[in-house]
Amino acid sequence: MKNDSQDSVRIDKWLWAARFFKTRQLAIKALKSSQIASGRQHLKPASQVRVGDELTIKRGVYELQVEILGLSEKRGSATVAQSLYVETDQSLRAREALKQQLAAQPRIDIDRRKPDKRGIRSHRALKRGD
Repeated sequence: MKNDSQDSVRIDKWLWAARFFKTRQLAIKALKSSQIASGRQHLKPASQVRVGDELTIKRGVYELQVEILGLSEKRGSATVAQSLYVETDQSLRAREALKQQLAAQPRIDIDRRKPDKRGIRSHRALKRGD
């Protein structure tokens, strides 16, 4: 949804409109914690972005590199949001390689629930050396 009356828009509004974050506050938090960059420069929430700018967005262990294709300050449907940017081929390949690498690693499930009576007794037995 390109807005012809504007040639730039605030980065926090664009990230929200492009559905990278559920709220603008989450987008601002990511910007302040240096998870969003343009080139090597980290951006502030009020930074302006234009069509053609390239952004690096860190989301957990993944790092996306996107090129801005359209500007919007309003959040629309997911199909409209996807038309605002395109992920670079290099980013797609790197993300897929990381996904395969993570899938190949063994998963360790740690049970974080409160232990039941049986668990407490076995824990005490281990401490005592039974």
